Amino acid sequence: MRLFRRIAEAMGAQCGWLFPWVPVFLGCGIGLYFQIRWEPPVLMLWLAFLPAALIFFHARAGEVAGPLLAALGLICAGFGLAGMRAHAVAGPVIDFRYYGAIEGRVVDIDRSASDATRLTLDNVVLERMDPNDVPRHVRVSLHGDLQPLKPLPGMTVILTGHLGPPGGAVEPGGFDFRRHAWFQQIGAVGYTRTPVLMLEPPPRGFASGLTVTRARMALSAHVQSVLEGETGAFAAAIMTGDRAGMGADTLQDLRDTNLAHLLAISGLHMGLLAGFVFGTLRLALLLVPRVRHHWPVKKIAATGALVAAAAYLGLSGGNVATERAFIMVAAALTALLLDRRALSLRSVAIAALVVLILQPEALLGPGFQMSFAATTALVAVFERLSAARAGRKWPGWLGPVLSVFVSSAVAGAATAPVGMAHFNQASVYGLLANLVSVPVMGVVVVPLGVVAGLLMPLGLDWIALHVMALGLDWILWVARAVSDWPGSVRPVVAPPPVVLPTIAAGGLVLCLWRGRARLAGLIPVAVAVALWSQTQRPDVLIADNGSLVGIMTPQGRGLSRDQGAGFIADNWLENDGRGGTQDDAARRWPGTHRNRFAQADSTVGQVIHVQGKRAARLLTRCVSDQIVVASVDIAIDGTCRVFDPVTLGATGSVALWSTPGGLRVETASERSGRRLWLGAEPARPGLAILRFRSGQ
Repeated sequence: MRLFRRIAEAMGAQCGWLFPWVPVFLGCGIGLYFQIRWEPPVLMLWLAFLPAALIFFHARAGEVAGPLLAALGLICAGFGLAGMRAHAVAGPVIDFRYYGAIEGRVVDIDRSASDATRLTLDNVVLERMDPNDVPRHVRVSLHGDLQPLKPLPGMTVILTGHLGPPGGAVEPGGFDFRRHAWFQQIGAVGYTRTPVLMLEPPPRGFASGLTVTRARMALSAHVQSVLEGETGAFAAAIMTGDRAGMGADTLQDLRDTNLAHLLAISGLHMGLLAGFVFGTLRLALLLVPRVRHHWPVKKIAATGALVAAAAYLGLSGGNVATERAFIMVAAALTALLLDRRALSLRSVAIAALVVLILQPEALLGPGFQMSFAATTALVAVFERLSAARAGRKWPGWLGPVLSVFVSSAVAGAATAPVGMAHFNQASVYGLLANLVSVPVMGVVVVPLGVVAGLLMPLGLDWIALHVMALGLDWILWVARAVSDWPGSVRPVVAPPPVVLPTIAAGGLVLCLWRGRARLAGLIPVAVAVALWSQTQRPDVLIADNGSLVGIMTPQGRGLSRDQGAGFIADNWLENDGRGGTQDDAARRWPGTHRNRFAQADSTVGQVIHVQGKRAARLLTRCVSDQIVVASVDIAIDGTCRVFDPVTLGATGSVALWSTPGGLRVETASERSGRRLWLGAEPARPGLAILRFRSGQ
């Protein structure tokens, strides 16, 4: 009875503070949908909304049972919401290699990981294909010097290129691009090495439905015509969200110094812009005596700031971080209009709810996770600091200095686990780089960007842009200098899937729970760190098309090729937490390289990698302790385990471990299961997925 009484007292202490938990449990349901390995029937998704009715009856169930019923209802609602969203975005996905003419309208222009210009097309036409089987969107990378035509949003183009289905995870449990592409309605990806030709120019007016996108690109081009080089590209990224002009080296420098968040139009930019517009409008109105005494100056300024924030949202492209920032700013400004408290964990919860309801899949992305981790931690910490310093008198200069230091430290600590898990690196001097860069962003860059926008109709924006460039040059110099310091970046091994959710659970308890019991949130964080530190990487990794094999050695992973399959190689090396280049990793291959044939001894047996038809014809026999990986179909006698395109087409990428009980095999299809975005039936688990060859 004493235990139940203490639980009731603890729950009673949360009265009035439970709303921030609403998106948490809704997110639990969304996460549950994405973690299961089978696709629930549509009827089950509809039925999942029935328990959500428990939310409306929780108040009558008592202080303990009521919140538990509401949590159960929210989990069920999140599960159904994610499933319905997955069905709503369903579209055709090609399941073969296509080569031929590709026609479509340009809806987005960005850059690929290899720094190539990339076009996303809709209204796609593919020759010799039924229109009902053509994907809604395709994404094509432009390789080589293909600049006789500069593609523009809304332009209808035609090109000759290669297309294929979106790729799967590069290793079991890794990032699944097929799921990511499914929710973007991208049914094919590929490349072209031929020029892109224009069939129709972008329509004028609102006919194309891409007016905002064209305005973004036009503004980006104008800014980059005034400010050249990386400075202009940086300014365009901040003002419009267009990063296509940023060089790969500059982006890497910003990532290495934990300054990449300055590129993402998020809470910092949106808050600074809204605050600058609010303060400027309020000051201008207060200078007029009649207005100062008879008009609601504060509310007028809040309305103007809200309009400016909405315009910035439209021009920025509206990613998850920007949407979250706008919703929070809108909630804060609306609170000012209603004479309520402007910033609280409730506004963070409202922003999370809106994003999760509109885009449940955003929960899985680093943008959502880092954005809300930083914001929740910052609001929680500053709320408690405000309560702690109530009644104390501090020097006026100390407040801004402490705010910059505390905000950088708290945001860095909150986002560090997410960044390390997704990007496999830790910035050692990130706090220092932020301390000397963020104030410049707030005092120089964002205010001058607003002024440039106001002066643009007069043709005088160049004045503000050139002053803004001074701040941007400083930030870029800091990024380059700090990234060159020895040991500025440390590679981090990829954690097990359970680590990030466990850290998130502990962090949420620390931030949202009221009372000393919140310190219990340190327990799951400690458990997650312990699990992360004990991570064991696979002894052997096999690419899903048989193009690459990686074997773990005492010096790091050795690769069977020194070039080709670069994306897969980079991901494996990053996930290992070792870093390095593919060429260096190929030198660690513990065996022989001979033309298109590689052989090595590993803890799981002898691994033979065969590339090409000629090498496949030379290998005719194998024995039981050998593992043969081939990039083409291979006919071989023996009792070895064979992974060729037929097998790998069913399994996806493969990971092998040597255990005391024998060889453990894990495949991407086992980890993913039967889901909408996979299309085909998955392979059975266990050894049934392997093809055994016999001499009989």
